[in-house]
Amino acid sequence: MNARIMTASRAPVRQSSVRAHNLALVLRTVANSADRPSRAALSAQTGLTRATVSALVDDLIAGGLLTEHDPAPRTGAGRPAAGLALSPGGPAGLGLEINVDYLAACVLDLTGEVRHRFVAQGDQRNLTPGASLAELGGLALQALEAATADGLAIAGATLAVPGLVAPNGIVRVAPNLDWQDVDAPALLNVLPGLGELPIAVDNEANLAAMGELRAGDGEPTFLYVSGEIGIGAGIVLDGELYRGGRGWSGEIGHVTVFPDGRPCRCGANGCLEQYAGQEAVSADADLAASALGIALAAVVNLLDISVIVLGGAYAPEFPRLRAGIEAELARRVLTAGLAPVTLRAATLGPDAAMRGAAGAVIQQLIDDPAAFLNGTA
Repeated sequence: MNARIMTASRAPVRQSSVRAHNLALVLRTVANSADRPSRAALSAQTGLTRATVSALVDDLIAGGLLTEHDPAPRTGAGRPAAGLALSPGGPAGLGLEINVDYLAACVLDLTGEVRHRFVAQGDQRNLTPGASLAELGGLALQALEAATADGLAIAGATLAVPGLVAPNGIVRVAPNLDWQDVDAPALLNVLPGLGELPIAVDNEANLAAMGELRAGDGEPTFLYVSGEIGIGAGIVLDGELYRGGRGWSGEIGHVTVFPDGRPCRCGANGCLEQYAGQEAVSADADLAASALGIALAAVVNLLDISVIVLGGAYAPEFPRLRAGIEAELARRVLTAGLAPVTLRAATLGPDAAMRGAAGAVIQQLIDDPAAFLNGTA
């Protein structure tokens, strides 16, 4: 056996790491429970001792992540146990979204409820990145003030953008905004009220897909298609977001549907965005539906995905688009006669990206409560 591997395997596990793991285990168990589990039930479900569970629960309650509810009155022998749930008054997530023709912000509490929502319509294509983000910062500040008045502490923020995002939050390219190598977190952190806020950045379709996964009907594998001025997709496989080798999967808007077609801002011709973007849907919904069906059929044939969710501006247009898309899927998907593809509108509608962005903050809290409790979140 490799000596380096042997050394690593014999390294002691730090007590702080064990505690962090167990805190996350308890909090996730409560978050995923259909009811309000008691401390005894948590012990049985997690395999931790009752004393350990009780100490961890006390820490999570003190940190505002859990709340303990008095049990309902009960007749008969035995004392009913108090139930535990995520605290609606605990730390919250701030979701921010910048798109071609609007800006948005929302506050999501630990239970997933939208506590505050702000949307400002306005074309961002003629603004510099700094100017657009400054306007978004104004919405963010309104959301922060509303959350404070509601007694909520914002643990962090995630920004959804229609473009390719590097792991460090740099927006490498957003063609429809004419952005290239924009350090969005840095530009936001210099704005009033946002200086101390941890800010992550991700593609808007990816965040919308994860928001839909949390809010949807339990389907673990689906293609989420976000239709705005541009078109993006989030690929969810077995409950996990598929990002691709460089983290940039899902650019379905730049799949070619008509090779000799209209020029696209990306430099190619015949891209799906030119025929099925929001403005194209308004001009010719039948052509948009046909183009979408062509592109989606290719994805289904390649990945064998059985559920397609239409979100963003597509959600309210779903009744107009459905028949045309389904006709192309039936004609072009090899397995259509064996297993028809399910096509549905997004549960979260046009708010999916900003809700998914706020939900990413909440998920981080649930996955690593120790970081928050230690003041490092």
